[in-house]
Amino acid sequence: MNPISTRYPINELFETIQGEGFYTGTPAIFLRLQGCPVGCPWCDTQHTWEKSAADKVELATLLAKSSASAQWAELTAAEILAAFKQQGFQAKHVVITGGEPAMYDLRELAQVLEAAGYRLQIETSGTFALQVSAATWVTVSPKLDMPGGFLVRPDCMKRANEIKHPVAMQKHIDALDNLLAQCPPADNVIIALQPISQRSRATELAIKTCIERNWRLSVQLHKYLHIE
Repeated sequence: MNPISTRYPINELFETIQGEGFYTGTPAIFLRLQGCPVGCPWCDTQHTWEKSAADKVELATLLAKSSASAQWAELTAAEILAAFKQQGFQAKHVVITGGEPAMYDLRELAQVLEAAGYRLQIETSGTFALQVSAATWVTVSPKLDMPGGFLVRPDCMKRANEIKHPVAMQKHIDALDNLLAQCPPADNVIIALQPISQRSRATELAIKTCIERNWRLSVQLHKYLHIE
């Protein structure tokens, strides 16, 4: 790991409220990275999939974006920290998402941000080896049988603090059961079901299953509140 050459492709950088999973309701800085080959059909950030040189912009242009786009800026960890301060962000919880953030070595970023008093969370599909700090909260949202053909890694499942699984039908819960049997997580892992697109049938199924198994429900609060 070379601190001089470690640069991160940032698609978005903004402050909001975490709307999903264990940290729902927590003020957070979202750091969205560009690039993802997994190809989830229901993905609501498909603009982050391709990292094209034609879409590379300066930080000022990135911060001025008024709508979702494939534009991205390349920043070092120190430049990211400086951007937090420049923007006047108050949150101390940083959510690293994407795209697929585990495509990148995040250890230097964690070192810089944690030294400045921030707590990190990564949201990942579990299909790439994790390069994070020991203190990083790892949320694995396992993506199974996606068009990209990537497999969920046993080491990611074992490292997960939280497994947040999107569901629409019973087959998605069955698939999670199979994954948990094949790739056992840690004993203290939190398992949450998240209804896809807030569909009523998916929500009813998720609630029923969470009650039966003493799991948690993740309802994508930010979409109900119409915030980022």
